[in-house]
Amino acid sequence: MQAILALEDGTWYEGTAAGAPGETAGEVVFNTSMTGYQEILTDPSYAGQIVTMTCPHIGNYGVAAGDTESGTPKVSGFIMREPSPIASNWRASGSLRDYLVHHNIVAIGDIDTRALTRLLRSAGVMRGVIATGQMDAGELVEKARSIPTMEGSDLVRVVTTEQAFDWPSAPPTASDPTVGELLLAPEREAQRHLMVAAYDYGLKWNILRRLAAYGCQIRVFPAMAPAQEVLASKPDGVFLSNGPGDPAALPYAIENVRGVLEADVPVFGICLGHQLMALAMGARTFKLKFGHRGANHPVKRLDTGKVEITSQNHGFAVAPDTLPSDVKVTHVNLYDGTLEGFRHRTRPIFCVQYHPEASPGPHDADYLFREFLDAMESR
Repeated sequence: MQAILALEDGTWYEGTAAGAPGETAGEVVFNTSMTGYQEILTDPSYAGQIVTMTCPHIGNYGVAAGDTESGTPKVSGFIMREPSPIASNWRASGSLRDYLVHHNIVAIGDIDTRALTRLLRSAGVMRGVIATGQMDAGELVEKARSIPTMEGSDLVRVVTTEQAFDWPSAPPTASDPTVGELLLAPEREAQRHLMVAAYDYGLKWNILRRLAAYGCQIRVFPAMAPAQEVLASKPDGVFLSNGPGDPAALPYAIENVRGVLEADVPVFGICLGHQLMALAMGARTFKLKFGHRGANHPVKRLDTGKVEITSQNHGFAVAPDTLPSDVKVTHVNLYDGTLEGFRHRTRPIFCVQYHPEASPGPHDADYLFREFLDAMESR
């Protein structure tokens, strides 16, 4: 079946349908990861976005129950150069195409993703529409121009949990016997019982797996939960998760983070949590031209000079010159010099812009979970 991808600048590509039939719209972005497409599909941070995979061959190892980062795919659409017609992997439970169709994700294949990526890199990410069947490209371009921009969009309400829950609690992925075998062993385990309160702005399951691997019990709270409610659970530490959309469009989350920061408790934030922490401290955020999305981004840790290869997925960044004087920059992106991490100078409050749980991606930043453990145990 024919499929068309149309962008707001008037560019359009004709390919073939590679997922569910229909039409979808969102912000078209690209991800440079060579593997991990199922984790990317189910990462709630991609809500409202159509993801282009720069790796040309996608789907060759199928899908597996243990590789999901949430209950269902959260992307608005999916773009591939060459979708694999077969799945070859001892863990696979099915093919990528069947998975996309089952979850009603519209996808397009057989287009020049290299040309598309070069366009997005030069012009910046833009709104787009994927439609299957016989469609008029001009009409789709007009539809792309009419959808909301990512700036000002609160997508956290779409992906956050409706009710608080505890982890571990037999999540759907626990049925996969390979999950435990494939998890990276923690540097150490907690020396006493530790309870972490985690704000779910679009939280990935591997974050919970990592905290649990370090010996923590986690209580996950909705993004709208008041700070008083979270702190009333008497956590040893508070975790601020990743998530989608514009951080500046989340005044309720910023206010709640501000309340948490005023308490005497260690706080660790990543990605959107990092941005919300900065906003709660009075800093500002801005939209990147094409964002950072991939599993190969070099970040320099300033205190050691060590370079970490990191997994990233964000379209906004914090302006470092707007940070208050009582925090210090700890990590810098070596691609474009943007801020990748900061911590309070005297209190156990720190955050990074990237995804240290590495799903998908390298494990260079797993030490941050151990540092969070250290901060909680030292209280």
